[in-house]
Amino acid sequence: MSDDHQHNGHESVPSRQRRRFPGISSRAYEHPADRSALVALRKLSGFDTVFKALSGLLPERSLRLLFLSDSVRVSDRQFAHLNDMLRDACYILDLEKVPSMYVKQDPNPNAMCIGLDEPIIVVTTGLVELLDEEEMRAVVGHEVGHALSGHAVYRTVLLFLTSLAVRVAWIPLGNVAIMAIVTALREWFRKSELSADRAGLLVGQDLQASMRGLMKIAGGNHLHEMNVDAFLEQAEEYEAGGDLRDSVLKILNVLPRSHPFTTVRAAELKKWEASRDHQRIMDGHYPRRDEDKDASVRDSWRESATSYAGEVKNSKDPLMKLVNDIAGGAGDLGGRVRRGFGGFAAPGPKAGPREPGGPSESDGTDGTDGRDNGNGGGQPPRDGA
Repeated sequence: MSDDHQHNGHESVPSRQRRRFPGISSRAYEHPADRSALVALRKLSGFDTVFKALSGLLPERSLRLLFLSDSVRVSDRQFAHLNDMLRDACYILDLEKVPSMYVKQDPNPNAMCIGLDEPIIVVTTGLVELLDEEEMRAVVGHEVGHALSGHAVYRTVLLFLTSLAVRVAWIPLGNVAIMAIVTALREWFRKSELSADRAGLLVGQDLQASMRGLMKIAGGNHLHEMNVDAFLEQAEEYEAGGDLRDSVLKILNVLPRSHPFTTVRAAELKKWEASRDHQRIMDGHYPRRDEDKDASVRDSWRESATSYAGEVKNSKDPLMKLVNDIAGGAGDLGGRVRRGFGGFAAPGPKAGPREPGGPSESDGTDGTDGRDNGNGGGQPPRDGA
């Protein structure tokens, strides 16, 4: 091992067969919407100074002291196997400063990365007991990905604005304006979770372990009762099933969440693992950290817009199909909306006797040509988790 990594504190990292990514920029694995926001934020003059000052006024400082005083700090003497995973993850992603890591007594499986200047990683005992070594390695890589990207800025801004929204609730429209910003930040935050899932895959380099970890988070420690393919089919059914009412309910269900639904995360990660972007990284072709200052905000926003447009175009969701039809100038949109809402549409006049050789009932007159035949419109809404 080279001398520079001995000085960086990686001298005790065991030899592994996993690929390493020297100098990798977080832009390599970030979701386009996440990347565009981060590139823009990094370009803001004085940004780091302002938000480091804000973080000192928020519960982050209190949480840091709380974990130090009431949790177990991971080291070579405490939770040594987690310490090895952490150092290994930092070595693979070439993160020079290894974050502090704590194990907190909590039966709920969870992990988080907080802190702007010196990130700290916290995992719960519920998570440690739930996952096997390779599944846990992906989670540790996920949190190290958050640290490398600087995602704690989202958490800090969200905490600040949520607190501010409560204080200005008495001002007409003041709370509405702030909550609109909070909603946008939550969308970025959800995309940052997809980015961190990708970082976890780069560290663990085992897609099946990442899939198993997500399944266990969704369904508990009953792996013998679960199946990866069936789990991914749930994500497809969630996206494509139902009618426009279910599409609206999906939006309402996800808006207050900081994380995407678990089946959706699994499907997104599997899709990225099969992409050319992932293959290029594994082949050693990726943007470097020393090039971050030259990243174009305009290009990043263009990539983000292209990504969202692609999601709408390729989505099987009834509402997204309707949006795509509108963008494409499809005719009979009123009829498509009525059919999309199923039972909400008023029944039309009954057809008279059909002449021999006349149009059949399957020519669209009964509304079946625009209905999703997979789940129908009578399915109860699913939360996807």
